[in-house]
Amino acid sequence: MAISPADCDLAVLGAGPAGLAAAVAAASAGARVSLVDAGARVGGQFWRHREGDDGAGHHDWRTLVRLRSGLSRVDLRTRHAIWHVERTEAGFTVHTDRGEFTCRAVVVATGAYDRQLPFPGWTLPGVYTAGGAQALLKGHGVRAGSRIVVGGTGPFLLPVAAGLVTAGADVVGVFEAGSPAGFARSPLAVLANAGKLAEGAGYLKTLVRHRVPYRTRTAIIAAHGTDSVEGVTAASLDPGWRIVPGSAREIACDTVAVGYGFTPQLELPLQLGCDTALGADGSLVAVADDRQRASATGVYLAGEVCGVGGAALSVVEGELAGLHAALTTVGAEPGRDTVARLLRQRKSLRAFASAMHAAHPVRPGWQTWLDAGTQVCRCEEVSAGTVRAAVTEFGATDARTVKLLARPGMGLCQGRVCGYATACLVAAECGREPVATDLAGVAARPIAQPVKLGDLARG
Repeated sequence: MAISPADCDLAVLGAGPAGLAAAVAAASAGARVSLVDAGARVGGQFWRHREGDDGAGHHDWRTLVRLRSGLSRVDLRTRHAIWHVERTEAGFTVHTDRGEFTCRAVVVATGAYDRQLPFPGWTLPGVYTAGGAQALLKGHGVRAGSRIVVGGTGPFLLPVAAGLVTAGADVVGVFEAGSPAGFARSPLAVLANAGKLAEGAGYLKTLVRHRVPYRTRTAIIAAHGTDSVEGVTAASLDPGWRIVPGSAREIACDTVAVGYGFTPQLELPLQLGCDTALGADGSLVAVADDRQRASATGVYLAGEVCGVGGAALSVVEGELAGLHAALTTVGAEPGRDTVARLLRQRKSLRAFASAMHAAHPVRPGWQTWLDAGTQVCRCEEVSAGTVRAAVTEFGATDARTVKLLARPGMGLCQGRVCGYATACLVAAECGREPVATDLAGVAARPIAQPVKLGDLARG
């Protein structure tokens, strides 16, 4: 039986920094490229913006402008939520909520989302992820609140707080559970990426100008209120993130923005059978080789799905993925000098990412902040005590078994919010560290995005 030709040579899934770079590189090399994203505009979470935005308040806006100018050769499909990708005899079929199309190869550049750690009161209205607060501001020009506390760990807290205070919010404090001093252990990686230091210094300068306190080794350990957040408890932490006795203090606020790094969005790589591993920051990541190829034939990976490392690294990985995907699909040989330059950039940026993760690890002491009634899965209202009881009383040894016994991860988010925390709690209760299989058990989903039955029926 003859195989019908594919609709395009390459489908790039996700239009953030990695996806844009991959699509432009592959199209410039002569491949027929379809770029697919659920958003109304390209740019992903990093360059989330409003119609007519001139780039004010956005970092490295020039790169978005450059990449966007290269989309004239690309079949751009915005407002298409991808819910499944399947391998076929001719290549792949990409299923979206607005129809399906076929391709010979795919680049998965679906990015990442906020990684959350539960704490007492985190389900109160007014508690946002750090990324959620920033998305409201960048995408809609809306402040999440008036009197805001920012907390968690990692450099991302700085642009979130700086953006909020510049927009007129009263940011009453930034509480970093780790310490940026950890970067001193990787001086070469830091010096090779001096621009990132300058970027961070700019955010800190904004906080200093607005007299926003920045506290290290300090965490938001509880939120308080009745109908919404009215305040938080912050406390100093020891190196293992256990609360220093006598250090807790209450702070009045109406909004909390909290984030502990990011979780790579791996539904599509897992659907396609790609190998995964535990990343440097403790998240599950998809494994790619020097050409950004996944273990699954015809699949390329770029950006945060390979490990969180920032927009600059995502652009480099995207360009490498696009060039090599074009080589596979249309035989366009990439220039050796170009590939060598990209490989050098990737090595340097990955070294900085490793230094960042080493400086801002998530320590297991966060689990001591939880009482038995603290909700871990907010969709199904499953508490930390229930998760632990599934191990101690019913003999569960992994997060997937706990999910079957106690229902964490069975709600609307399908484990996207509670999966990491559940895996960590179960591993700790079993007396071990989390491993890749723990996280894979809460990351695989047959439907990557919510889809209406009516959309499926229309096919």
